[in-house]
Amino acid sequence: MHTYLALGDSYTIGEQVHVSENFPHQLVKLLKEKHIDVADPVIVAKTGWTTDELAAAIREHNIHESFSFVTLLIGVNNQYRGRDIENYKTEFTDLLTQAIVFANGHTQNVFVVSIPDWGVTPFAEGRDRAKVAQEIDAYNAACKEIAMAHKCHFTDITDSTRHNGTNALFLAGDGLHPSAKEYEIWAKRLLPEVASVLTQ
Repeated sequence: MHTYLALGDSYTIGEQVHVSENFPHQLVKLLKEKHIDVADPVIVAKTGWTTDELAAAIREHNIHESFSFVTLLIGVNNQYRGRDIENYKTEFTDLLTQAIVFANGHTQNVFVVSIPDWGVTPFAEGRDRAKVAQEIDAYNAACKEIAMAHKCHFTDITDSTRHNGTNALFLAGDGLHPSAKEYEIWAKRLLPEVASVLTQ
């Protein structure tokens, strides 16, 4: 049976949706529908975490086993708190290196997911939405560049969050986090590449 480690923040745990509806659980469900046997995801993620907080939590969890594949989605809280992007690049690189170790050194079994744009959501009312978009683009460009340099996958879901970020059907009750419907889009985007790696 394949195993899956999901590393991240609120977007990985699925703030305000049922645990079965977050993107890691929906991805496992889709893989099972393709007759790929995957255990429930092991999730190390918490709402509000920045790159350094995720790194600290990974150390605390003291994970010794390796996994068939790993997803990594982190950075929105760095941007939200106005952190330096150079600092993000350093800390994200360390996290990605750690994710590769968890994937038993197989870079192609690590899937980086882009940072959603929360600036389009009702939650961001009164904020400088253009500035948020610009900063998230910069974070995602850094994130993609580092993922590519390490020969890992990069799945862009930011466009979807921008397209659906004003539609209540795609948002949780807080008007900020995605609903199950949005997470389904992410899971479907990850599915072909993850399935391809697991069936090689």
